[in-house]
Amino acid sequence: MPRIAIIGAGITGVTSAYSLANRGFEVIVFERHRYAAMETSFANGGQLSVSNAEVWNHTATVMKGLRWMFTRDAPLLLNPSPSWHKYSWMGEFLRQIPNYRANTIETVRLALAAREHLYSIASCESIQFDLERRGILHIYKNRNDFDAAAKVNELLREGGLDRHAVGANEIGTIEPALHGDFHGGFFTPSDSTGDIHKFTRGLADACARRGVEFRYDTSITSIKQDSDGRFCIEALNGGEPAEDTFEQIVVCAGVGSRAFAAMLGDHVNVYPVKGYSITVCLDDEKSQRAAPWVSLLDDKAKIVTSRLGVDRFRVAGTAEINGINRDIRADRIAPLVGWTRRLFPEVSTGRVIPWAGLRPMLPSMLPRVGRGKRPGVFYNTGHGHLGWTLSAATAELLAQNVEKIKRQSTS
Repeated sequence: MPRIAIIGAGITGVTSAYSLANRGFEVIVFERHRYAAMETSFANGGQLSVSNAEVWNHTATVMKGLRWMFTRDAPLLLNPSPSWHKYSWMGEFLRQIPNYRANTIETVRLALAAREHLYSIASCESIQFDLERRGILHIYKNRNDFDAAAKVNELLREGGLDRHAVGANEIGTIEPALHGDFHGGFFTPSDSTGDIHKFTRGLADACARRGVEFRYDTSITSIKQDSDGRFCIEALNGGEPAEDTFEQIVVCAGVGSRAFAAMLGDHVNVYPVKGYSITVCLDDEKSQRAAPWVSLLDDKAKIVTSRLGVDRFRVAGTAEINGINRDIRADRIAPLVGWTRRLFPEVSTGRVIPWAGLRPMLPSMLPRVGRGKRPGVFYNTGHGHLGWTLSAATAELLAQNVEKIKRQSTS
């Protein structure tokens, strides 16, 4: 059985390792951090959201981005400073606008398949990750935004999602803790939430029980292909040089995937789109009662929420196109805190933990899953804002692809 190196121990790397290990492959995972799920898989919005499968390649989204460009607390913020990577990515993004409809429907179908895979994995491995299967409620303040969402809903339903409109009076019934006046919303009962960090760490433990080797604290410095087709990975392990050879490589490196793809002769134009979150610590009973259990998406503010157990409330959102930058900006965190105070006034925001992560986005908003140009090279990366939602399905697709190549080589 060939040895397979996986680069990255975020949600896509760990789910890929699990799917390959279940098929009997020898898997070694390289991760530059000391633990799994320490970057984009650390503190995201927590939603397993088929209902958020709409891709962003739409003229209306582009126009909003242009209007918001010089507003520091806007939901979408573009740093206009020149960068070839940034503007080449934006050019490819704009060229995908004609594919908006097809890509949205394809994302819905992939997300639906992923959901059942993930639930099955969690059950099989007894992974506890604050799962709440209470649905996701999208809320709209005015008629125009609601009507625009209704058009998106037609695409989501065409992809197979059961999502229905609700009136203003029904919103309070679905989530009584929510304050404010709303025109209406859309509710997806089958969507859910949970803690991606807990899930990924739990799945990494399950992988280790299946024989997967994790090489933490290991930064890859180069990848070379020998004359026999094997790949030599040179790395620093705890600062000490090390190297090893593998028959196959799977790149699951998030925003680092572009650089690794270049080493392997491929163009994978992943761009880092920064998102922010706050974890509101519900330290008193009053706050615990006042925080919602149903997950929300405020489409106007581009904010999502999830309840992570009794004492944590996750609020996340915004998109910042600003390169590899993990700085946590106070002016980007403030809108999340302010939104929480307005819609849930009895929740104390006295202890709030801020975080920022880089979503690995491809211009099409669809992940790259499958073979590279060279034999033995594979990718499972570029999932953007839906990494957790899609990961279980893309890991299966990746493993099926690797298995197919193995059968062909032995037949």
